Amino acid sequence: MSWIFLAALGLLAAWWIFLALRRLDPRVWRRGLRWGIGGVLAVVALAALALRRIDMAMVVGAVAASVLLRGRIGQFSFDTIAGSGGGNVSKVRSRYLAMELDHDTGALTGRIVDGRFAGWDLMDLGPVETRALIEEVGHDADSVSLLENWLDANRAGWREYFAQEDAGAGPSASAQSHRDPIAEAYAVLGLQPGASDDEIKTAHRELMKGVHPDRGGSEYLAARINEARDVLLRR
Repeated sequence: MSWIFLAALGLLAAWWIFLALRRLDPRVWRRGLRWGIGGVLAVVALAALALRRIDMAMVVGAVAASVLLRGRIGQFSFDTIAGSGGGNVSKVRSRYLAMELDHDTGALTGRIVDGRFAGWDLMDLGPVETRALIEEVGHDADSVSLLENWLDANRAGWREYFAQEDAGAGPSASAQSHRDPIAEAYAVLGLQPGASDDEIKTAHRELMKGVHPDRGGSEYLAARINEARDVLLRR
């Protein structure tokens, strides 16, 4: 009877572990499984090496390295466990847009389901189409919110870009054609005309510290600062 009792305890323990794993964030237990299996394989490889089984140590060691460093065994990836069913993807839909948020990667994707650009992926929109879409969905609060979230995640600096375009739309075409790009470049970098190359490079470096996209800054402003530097260094 003792073996029946032990088997019942084993089943209860397995069931408890299963329930505990279900409550955990899939990313947590996938990571634990990956490092657990990789660690066991690494120990086996070291043991084989100690026993002078060089061939086994090389094979098992290569598999352990692949698991620990890449999270893969051949075509199998630990990142896909329990993820193929779409449980880690949130889907939201409004009148004009359908969005998907991948919780594992943080990627936000979207497509247009109604209106002038129906069927388009948001990634395919250029500045002109994006502005037209903003105007088209402006009366639908849900679509506006989704679109702004997508733009914030995938088009950093879009507000500044369109604001700058709007600010530059005021002067007449003839006035814009007579704008001095050199004077504008000096103004962007906050320099006086005649500044040396070293002063230009120093001003560019200091300004980029605050607006570089890798640090959460604006892509548009970073592009303007880079353009100003290039214009002045080529003058």
